[in-house]
Amino acid sequence: MINIYCDESCHLELSTKSEDMQKSMVIGGIKCRKEHVKEISDDIKKIKEKYGIYKYNEIKWTKVSQSKIEFYKELIRYFFNQDRLEFRCVVFPDKSKFNYSRYDHDDIYNIMYYLLLNKMIKNSEYYNIYVDKKDTRGSSKFKRLREYLCKHHGDFQMETIKRIQIVDSRDLQIMQLADLFIGAISYYNRGLSRNNSFSSAKRELVELIEDLSGVDLGKKTNLSKQKFNVFVWNAWGD
Repeated sequence: MINIYCDESCHLELSTKSEDMQKSMVIGGIKCRKEHVKEISDDIKKIKEKYGIYKYNEIKWTKVSQSKIEFYKELIRYFFNQDRLEFRCVVFPDKSKFNYSRYDHDDIYNIMYYLLLNKMIKNSEYYNIYVDKKDTRGSSKFKRLREYLCKHHGDFQMETIKRIQIVDSRDLQIMQLADLFIGAISYYNRGLSRNNSFSSAKRELVELIEDLSGVDLGKKTNLSKQKFNVFVWNAWGD
């Protein structure tokens, strides 16, 4: 059994109030075999405690600061040194290019989740998929997504994916780690990591992730790079 912990950044519909800040959307997830989840979650809690952070305090990209930079760097290094974890994300660089006259914003969201999970799933395995509860679109959407994914993989008995469940990320250490990577990739694709007027701590983390992964966070990577995989989706122009 494999667990996949999913989160997202800038997932709301584009608005004129902060168009430049939210034009890119990222959905991603970390994959981990169920039998290793407790061990890895305990490791993350120990890293928190090492830096004087309560073990149930949530890791979030929005909390990154210079005073905690070494804590976040250690979390990132832990991921890349831990061969039981794999990360994949889908980046939509510019939501303004989506055809809103023909489709609604939920179509972006549904397609991106499909593109994310379809390449993380194999017919020979079974999966639990957990999605952060900040999604407010309800479980019916994920029920349809489960059906599409299973059928695409030839599983008409709906056995490959045991569940897609909405959860609170505060309770799941691995989902919090996913938030950190998704936030960094979103930050990069919004151009903020190249703007010196924004957080130097966040720029450092983006550079560390690129260095350790060997991946350009703004470009599509080959599917063979399973440890850290980025797919850039340009809607139907891709």
